[in-house]
Amino acid sequence: MKRALVTGGSGAIGAAICHQLANDGYHVVVHANSQPALAQAVCESIVAAGGSAQALQFNVVDAEATRQALEALLEDGPVQVLVNNAGIHDDAVFPGMRPDQWHSVIDVSLHGFFNVTQPLSMPMIRSRWGRIISVSSIAGITGNRGQTNYAAAKGGLHAATKSLALELASRGITVNAVAPGIIDTAMSSGSFNEAAIARMVPMKRAGTAQEVAHLVSFLASERAAYITGQIISINGGMA
Repeated sequence: MKRALVTGGSGAIGAAICHQLANDGYHVVVHANSQPALAQAVCESIVAAGGSAQALQFNVVDAEATRQALEALLEDGPVQVLVNNAGIHDDAVFPGMRPDQWHSVIDVSLHGFFNVTQPLSMPMIRSRWGRIISVSSIAGITGNRGQTNYAAAKGGLHAATKSLALELASRGITVNAVAPGIIDTAMSSGSFNEAAIARMVPMKRAGTAQEVAHLVSFLASERAAYITGQIISINGGMA
């Protein structure tokens, strides 16, 4: 059974991705940092539905802790699908942004990408098959007021995605990013009311975590074998 690691797998989008990949036949490793009980609950739900899953806790910013956790995971063979979904935002207008707000957001999205992806890449290369999918944001494409740190982190993730795709394309490994717009989660519910969504989104609604999971599922499949180095928006038609 192929294995998939989903960082930030305890959140709304992460959990939807975990369930979808389990439905696709993967053994899913559900990662969490500060909320391991939620990751365990996702695993239990997957197993109850007939899937296969395990929980894994580490801080993606901590390079050594990440290395140790992944070394133990790799003892059972390569991880074929990696979904870099861990991310945070800490919004503020740039003139008032504290240094810790800048660094923490960059650390999770970019340093976390390196800390998790780099150790898993060589086993993928040896097996000549792999899928690396990062969950980004429309903010990394268009920018957003109050999110200079978040947009910078996601924009950097896009550039890393394109560069890594070039390095790994000949090895049967695809590298792509998914850039959601407004998705109906607990995190976004307090930021956008129905009127704002209708004004901003041509489809007049927020997307769902399951719709994001369907896109990730496709990119992880054999059907997407010729798609790499792409930043794929899922945003209801937002420019």
